[in-house]
Amino acid sequence: MSEANVGTTATRSDISTRTFDPKAVVDAVRRAAGTPNGILGLHEPVFAGNEVAYLEECIKSTFVSSVGPFVDRFERMLEEVTGARRAVAVVNGTAALHACFRLAGVEPGDEVMSPALTFIATTNAIAYCGAVPHFIDSSLTTLGMDPRALAARLEAIAARTPKGTINRETGRRIAAISPMHTFGHPVELDEIAAIASDWGIALVEDAAESLGSTYKGHAVGSQARLAALSFNGNKIVTTGGGGAILTNDEELGRRAKHLTTTAKLPHKWAFVHDEVGFNYRLPNLNAALGCAQLEQLDGFLASKRKLAAAYQRAFADVPGVHFSHEPKDTTSNYWLNAILLDEANANRRDELLAALNDAGFGARPAWTLMHRLPMFAQNPRGDLSTAESIERRLINLPSSASIRARDE
Repeated sequence: MSEANVGTTATRSDISTRTFDPKAVVDAVRRAAGTPNGILGLHEPVFAGNEVAYLEECIKSTFVSSVGPFVDRFERMLEEVTGARRAVAVVNGTAALHACFRLAGVEPGDEVMSPALTFIATTNAIAYCGAVPHFIDSSLTTLGMDPRALAARLEAIAARTPKGTINRETGRRIAAISPMHTFGHPVELDEIAAIASDWGIALVEDAAESLGSTYKGHAVGSQARLAALSFNGNKIVTTGGGGAILTNDEELGRRAKHLTTTAKLPHKWAFVHDEVGFNYRLPNLNAALGCAQLEQLDGFLASKRKLAAAYQRAFADVPGVHFSHEPKDTTSNYWLNAILLDEANANRRDELLAALNDAGFGARPAWTLMHRLPMFAQNPRGDLSTAESIERRLINLPSSASIRARDE
């Protein structure tokens, strides 16, 4: 496993003989954030635009639930920001993912290839369909699904049949592949999409954390047949709680809106529903907040990238630690900045987390890997050695757009 793949501007040879010191890491965060003292949360929302004005307008209109002009405006703004042909706003990112899997044809008893290193929403949404998450290893470069691990796993266990791609070991159909852009860093989308196409498997892009990130010049989620966004309170843009389905297929967009609006047929007064649908539409009140937030997205992105650059400089000469930066051919929104300890220092991760939090910095570890959770412990999985290494060594640092990063 090559540490060079993590990405850093530092030359390690001149500092390799120095001792890892948690205090040096705390000092690096303090230098980068320009905060000699005080408390910095992990990721806090910024309300510096038209939020109050739009919320007041929404309340005065009395349209505060899932019908109202701000919902439509928010969807059109998302289409403009991402370049996707259709955006359908829903109540949260998990609902967006659940709907995406349903729209992709995932059925009970199917399998979905998913990263072990992800927030549980990815995995829960698969389970909501009655399907089985099948865990794939991560890349040190992107922190997301590794296309090489995905290809190797499919070669080892999959077979092409007239009914689709089947897992020979379980007999289940492999219905979808769902990469997630970890902390805003885009995965190797072209490679994963090519694998999905070769095997005839649907691709559902979990872009929950990556609004504003680009892959080869295109916004993540904008090239996918189906993608999901999240606007939780800790995301770069928030609606309080909210999400969206992105698609370039007009018919899928129509169906997404129908399915997430309780599958109600349009009528002036009659309540007729033609299938089991979901009450997933985003309330107008939340959309009003989202419209004000999207108006500030460029500023949020600039602030977060400035902070990431400050962290990268600050950690360049700190021994035993690497800053995780955007992969080649991508622009990351740096939703959550991350450092990785050298493997030799992995056993000191919790000591470092304690030191950072004691200093007032809301640092957190990576999520517990999905296969370590009791409800998914028996799920099929490939070799997960890289994801397990990342889990041992990764720490997220304060990343709010409000942090005034120190200049060079």
